[in-house]
Amino acid sequence: MTPLPRVVVAAPATGQGKTTVATGLMAALAAAGHAVSGHKVGPDYIDPGYHALACGRPGRNLDPHLVGEGLVAPLLLHGAREADVAVVEGVMGLYDGRIGGNGFSSTAHVAALTRTPVVLVVDISRSSRSIGAVVHGMATWDPTVDVAGVILNQAGSARHADEVRSSISLPVLGAIPRDASIATPSRHLGLVTAAERGGAAKVVARLAEVVTEHVDLDAVLAIARSAPDLDATAWSPVPVVEEVAQQPSRDPRDRKRVAVAAGRAFTFQYAETAELLAAHGCDVVPFDPASDPALPAGTAGLYLGGGFPEVHAADLAANTSLLAEIRGAVRDGLPTVAECAGLLYLCRSLDGVPMAGVLDADAVMTGRLTLRYPVATGATETLLTRAGEQVTGHEFHRTTVTPTTKGTPAWTVEGEEVGFASPTLHASYLHTHWAGHPQLAARFSEAVHAHG
Repeated sequence: MTPLPRVVVAAPATGQGKTTVATGLMAALAAAGHAVSGHKVGPDYIDPGYHALACGRPGRNLDPHLVGEGLVAPLLLHGAREADVAVVEGVMGLYDGRIGGNGFSSTAHVAALTRTPVVLVVDISRSSRSIGAVVHGMATWDPTVDVAGVILNQAGSARHADEVRSSISLPVLGAIPRDASIATPSRHLGLVTAAERGGAAKVVARLAEVVTEHVDLDAVLAIARSAPDLDATAWSPVPVVEEVAQQPSRDPRDRKRVAVAAGRAFTFQYAETAELLAAHGCDVVPFDPASDPALPAGTAGLYLGGGFPEVHAADLAANTSLLAEIRGAVRDGLPTVAECAGLLYLCRSLDGVPMAGVLDADAVMTGRLTLRYPVATGATETLLTRAGEQVTGHEFHRTTVTPTTKGTPAWTVEGEEVGFASPTLHASYLHTHWAGHPQLAARFSEAVHAHG
């Protein structure tokens, strides 16, 4: 049994101020001298960026769809190593999960899997005593979910907050007044990332001040400390999958460099990805495709994760020396994984702006949002996949790539062949969490060592 004080910050619906309060709570607890670990339910990459600013350590994701139910608690413990308290921000409404999944991968699901008490954030700006009914319903809907307290958000006045408070039987831990100065700007796929937002650290510091002033931190900590010990062991990136374990052992000094896209255009990757690569003998070296004129010296593998290349297309296109190097290196067999933004970057063009031109395809922005939680099947043996192998993932984009595939597809998703793949390349819209599918990291690292 492993002790870990912890709390889930949830809401009845999206737009209630969950991210604002959760991030402010992390920052306030950190400012008070606690070592805080920040986590996010679901696949979202953006909120963990704010969590990292608040906590001074990587933000982590907890998603049963991406990694399986059995890894949720171990990943929580891994991310919270040496932390005094873990704060887990929920996703959407408390009970909203994968469509058709009966609440699978919802905040409630993760709270139940990790036996973590829930603090409910409720926007009271358009109601008063009716909030009591909402809270009562949330707290009694599922007996496996422990809703232990409530934070009122967007209170119009002290009198307004008191009226709402009188309708709630659960402990009310605080009431945060309306304050437009702490709103987080959004764009076509959600919040603006912390890396792109000027003064993000100041915003997080302001959130800490607001939460410290209006929320009873001692009461929140008391709820977190009431969480039972977890019957789980912290996840580790070290174990090697069976398929690779049969191969000869490698000299631990034989480490190869994997260049990982970073900067303002490429901000999406799970922290465990780099940890898995490091465990498999790779040194992860970040580079900025918008400004670095060349790949890091000694690059033996390339990882292009997610982000917003469509926002920074002009800067990416202007970096012609790097585009030319990547085009030549990938075509010459540099092991390369590209997910979503990485796929767009490897296309000939993005909204008419020249990109790397590795793929015989073009990408354009559309008015349609693609959001799905699919199970993808490997169409054949490629850099990452094996024929018939199934991997869970997620897609979240407003672009389309034409053609959707050419030559060897990366995946078959919902009966459609998609993406571009070869023995040294794997590019598609699908985001995967390698902690849930460690064989992908192992295969990539093997290719990197073979190439380097």
